[in-house]
Formats: sequence, C-alpha cells, structure tokens
Amino acid sequence: MLTAGEILKNQRLKKNLSLTDISKQIKIKEKYISALENNNWNFFESKVYIEGLIKTYSRFLGLNYKKVLPFFYRDYEDNEVVSFRKRISDKYFTPQVKKFFQTLVFISIFIFFGYFIYQIKIFLTPPKIVLLSPKTDTFYNENLIKIVGKTEKDTSINIFGEKVYPNQDGIFEYNFPLKKGQNELIIELVGANGKKTVFKKIFYKKSP
Repeated sequence: MLTAGEILKNQRLKKNLSLTDISKQIKIKEKYISALENNNWNFFESKVYIEGLIKTYSRFLGLNYKKVLPFFYRDYEDNEVVSFRKRISDKYFTPQVKKFFQTLVFISIFIFFGYFIYQIKIFLTPPKIVLLSPKTDTFYNENLIKIVGKTEKDTSINIFGEKVYPNQDGIFEYNFPLKKGQNELIIELVGANGKKTVFKKIFYKKSP
C-alpha cells in the first residue's frame, strides 16, 4: 500500500537528490526528512508540524501536496489508533495489574478444578447416614422405638422392604418394633448417583 513517505522518497530519488541536498535547500534537518519518508509519525510532536513539512517538501519536489496529504491522513489515523491502544494498555495493564489478573485467573482455575473434583467425589461416594435417635441401644419396657436418621435429601431409603421418605433436610423417621433379645436394624440407602449404602445396628430388649 502506497504511503505519503514513499511518494516523497520516490520523487526525491527520481530527481537524484540526497537527504543532505534536501536538508540544505528547505532548511529542515535530515532526521526529520528521513522520519517523514519512513512514515515515522511518532518522531514528530504534532500533526500540524507534519502537515507543514509535507507541504514544504512536496512543493520542493514539484508534487501537489493536496494529493500527498490524504495518504498521510490515512496512515496517521491508523497510527493514532495503535498509539492510543498502546497507551491504554500501558496505563491500565501495568506489571502490578497484570500480576493481579494472572493471580485471579489462577485462583479461578483452581476453584473450578476444586469444584469439579468435589462433584466427582460426590458422584462416586455412596450416601451417608447419621443416626440421630435413639441414643442408646438397650431397652427394657419398650415394644416400639422411633428411629430418627439423617442422610442426603435425594436418597432413597428402604427399611425391611418399606420405603421411607426423608424431608427437605434429609431427616427420616421409622417405628422399629422390638422383641426380646437382639434386634437388628437394616437400612438400605441408594443415593441420587446410584451408589448404595447398607447401615446395620443392633438394639437389645432385656427383661427389667
């Protein structure tokens, strides 16, 4: 893509002129002319100065500066966008900010994988049960005791072929009849993940 600098440089070379020749004739330092020919707009302090330089240089080379300037405006506007993005990046993405975001990303990834592993563990773990009541395993006069337990709320509970349903907190109740001697309570639990737990406990009924 043709640029303003290339137009000026090509015309200078056609006229077989060196940067030194141009500098002496138009009283502008070589480094500025070189920057102009190389489209190094960041070398200059202002857009107005570049416009004036292009006009002076174009006239000296016999070019119509009105045809050269549009090429400059196109390139300069693109350069402004790039420079603006760079300034924004330098301003807001300092090493400290970059480090903060890197740490934030690391923590997010760590939390994600931690949660993922936790979910896998839950999926592979059979349901747990906590017997809340009764607190003792030995009875004398009771013919019927209330079993109160707690498990996950989505767990299916089966006690001696009878389905027992936990409430929203996972607490369930069952009336367990006692006969003299040893009484074995068997609770079968199947979690939402299909895993099974069999809970057993012995209760004793003794003569007073």
